[in-house]
Amino acid sequence: MIDDAADTGLLQLQSAQICETGGRASNQDALRYAQQGPLACYVVADGAGGHAGGEMASSLASNGLIAAFTADPGFSAKALRYYADTANAQITNAQLVQPALHEMSSTVAALLIDRRQNAAIWAHLGDTRIYLFRQQKIIAMSKDHSMVQQFIDAGYCTPTQARTHPQRNVLFAALGASEDTPPEVIEQSVSLQNGDAFLLCTDGLWEWVLEQEMETELSRAGSAEAWLAGMQAVAARRFAQTRAIRDNTTAFAVWISIPAA
Repeated sequence: MIDDAADTGLLQLQSAQICETGGRASNQDALRYAQQGPLACYVVADGAGGHAGGEMASSLASNGLIAAFTADPGFSAKALRYYADTANAQITNAQLVQPALHEMSSTVAALLIDRRQNAAIWAHLGDTRIYLFRQQKIIAMSKDHSMVQQFIDAGYCTPTQARTHPQRNVLFAALGASEDTPPEVIEQSVSLQNGDAFLLCTDGLWEWVLEQEMETELSRAGSAEAWLAGMQAVAARRFAQTRAIRDNTTAFAVWISIPAA
């Protein structure tokens, strides 16, 4: 879809999205998008804590963050941290109201884009990821808050091996979790260039698509939708070679176009 604006002189956003159940009994992923003037906000979340708990947690995470952004739109690390904290508070409040769901939690990845300043800032918690591509190459990506990421940092396994590690789903941080780990927010906004692209995705996508394959599909695609479809095809082919149960798969693909001055 084209995320349009009345002022055609602003940075233009073309985005595509997926939110699929896969082989699971329910979809515990969620995604939301909102635009306020020149500001755009994208959110992807992956819930945990049982069937009902996971669905509620990811819904509260994505809806809560977007609601906070819509009520008080801003563009700064402080603003994005406030939006994520608001979403976290909604989950913890719901845990108190419904004790049976006291273990529910959710990962989150949130992207803010200022279309007037041609800049972006993002936050994440857990293993839902954000990638920034420039000239079809990854120039920035979030680092998971997970046990396997700690193994990678210590040199015990490679990023590729981590995708199939038996403890790859063990997280040490998420919204609603008891651990006192706040969402990780980049402190300085990133200046965007024409042709840049973002991918926000849950592990249901990135576990099955290598970073080099993301870059290859981006170089072949003529639109955000085609890029996302290409990555889905890669994931489907790899999944067909295993006996695993495909997890929920949720993603935003966002393309940046900056009009000539």
